[in-house]
Amino acid sequence: MKNILPFLLLLIMISSCETGKSYTEFKDVENTPEDYAIIPLPVKMNTAKGRFIVDDNTHIVTEDTLSKEAAFLAEMLSTASGFKIETTTSTEKNDHVIVLKLDSEIQEEEGYRLKVSFDQIEISGKTPQGVFYGIQSLRLLMPPSAEVEQVESLTIPAVEVEDAPQFSYRGMHLDVGRHMFPVEFIKKYVDLLALHKMNRFHWHLTEDQGWRIEIKKYPKLTEIGSVRKGTMVEKNWDENDGKEYGGFYTQEEVKEIVAYAAARHITIIPEIEMPGHATAALAAYPELGNGTGPYEVETKWGVFPTIFAPKEETFEFLEDVLTEVMELFPSEYIHIGGDEAPKKEWEESAQAQAVIKREGLKDEHELQSYFIQRIEKFLNENGRQIIGWDEILEGGLAPNATVMSWRGSKGGIEAAKQGHDVVMTPNDHLYFDYYQSKNEDEPLGIGGFVPVEKVYSFNTVPEELSEEEAKHILGAQANLWTEYIKTTDHVEYMVLPRLTALSEVNWTSSAKKDWEGFLSRLEVMKERYEALDYNYATHVFEEEQNLTEGKQQ
Repeated sequence: MKNILPFLLLLIMISSCETGKSYTEFKDVENTPEDYAIIPLPVKMNTAKGRFIVDDNTHIVTEDTLSKEAAFLAEMLSTASGFKIETTTSTEKNDHVIVLKLDSEIQEEEGYRLKVSFDQIEISGKTPQGVFYGIQSLRLLMPPSAEVEQVESLTIPAVEVEDAPQFSYRGMHLDVGRHMFPVEFIKKYVDLLALHKMNRFHWHLTEDQGWRIEIKKYPKLTEIGSVRKGTMVEKNWDENDGKEYGGFYTQEEVKEIVAYAAARHITIIPEIEMPGHATAALAAYPELGNGTGPYEVETKWGVFPTIFAPKEETFEFLEDVLTEVMELFPSEYIHIGGDEAPKKEWEESAQAQAVIKREGLKDEHELQSYFIQRIEKFLNENGRQIIGWDEILEGGLAPNATVMSWRGSKGGIEAAKQGHDVVMTPNDHLYFDYYQSKNEDEPLGIGGFVPVEKVYSFNTVPEELSEEEAKHILGAQANLWTEYIKTTDHVEYMVLPRLTALSEVNWTSSAKKDWEGFLSRLEVMKERYEALDYNYATHVFEEEQNLTEGKQQ
């Protein structure tokens, strides 16, 4: 035994020396610009020599408040390196560690700092959300293949990053009323938003063509309202496929998705349409209409005259629905639609006209404002805020409402000048159901043309606003309406790579935006799309390359 001990100690010393040497070998490694393809572009990024190698000695040191973020990082690094990366709150073993910590000196709520050297990585944030964004930047410093498989000798380039977003609201929308998608895909969509440091997912859940969320007090909403008898064929208004189409998300599924998003610091904003786009709800509960039934769930796309009647039974119904919605979604905002609500039924309804007279309203536009204000009052009493499309400006805006400006930027400018918060989501720049390429093989879109460069060029804060008024611009959101989008592959195709451009529009200041630099980083991101099995618009890359080459000539 006496003879064996010195031998074992010698082996340990040799092993320790070799381990130390292996880290030192990475101290002066030269890195390339391709190693730093972070999107969105950080506020400050100083590159350096050296690389941190992830090996069986690597572990994560964190604090209890960052346990979820540490678990996310550990899983990511374990997949990429092939080693089981452990997490600990102990500082005793501090060699070759990745440190996650909160830092109150960081000013911005979502701000973070990332420092990578050959022997240590440190990610700090003012909040857990900031730390999570630092992890996402670290992720983009790793090879794209590391997303799904083990990388031999996984190394991360040395860098110092100080970063925070330009806007507090960074959103992406998905319509499931026209066509809906499986729970697992909704999670995949959320993952895509997290990769791009987005923090809001606007989930459009009700439409003329289908009610997609379970409301226990009103089971007919899903028994009847979630099913249509068929769907129009492409843009042939007189042709119907005759195939029953239906489905909805149970409350348990909604809770699962909300929790999944929250773990990635994404707030889901549910949308329950009113007073228009209500045909599916009225098919289930026709007594809430203006006496123009019978109603059927619509099989065509478009704007329909059927809207909720402005009567007490309707408000009771909507308050019941919103009560269950609020129990499922902790979001401060509840989206109430408010768009494309024709007033013809109200013009011809004795009951609606009686409300106009009783409330001293000027016309049907003011009646819609009255309708929205009733809903706002209820939501405010329950600690929530309403957000709606820019039509809610018509007839007078509800006192605390936030406006989504979709018909260009005009509505957003008007709302901001009135002192209301605004999310910019103009169709001319941020509607992702528009075509993004002129290639003849493009899948069906609703029309229009919004290429990646146009998304990237969007200026979120209109020049017409003063400095004080501009403070009401919370950020931007892109919308994906699914009239002509039936499959998950098609959803991904319409979103990518435009979402990547949007992420930089929302995060990076206009002064730092650089189209050519973005394109070079986008080439690396494209490899990440492929590794993650996202279906993206390949023609876009070819067209942008041709466009760039043409400009250079």
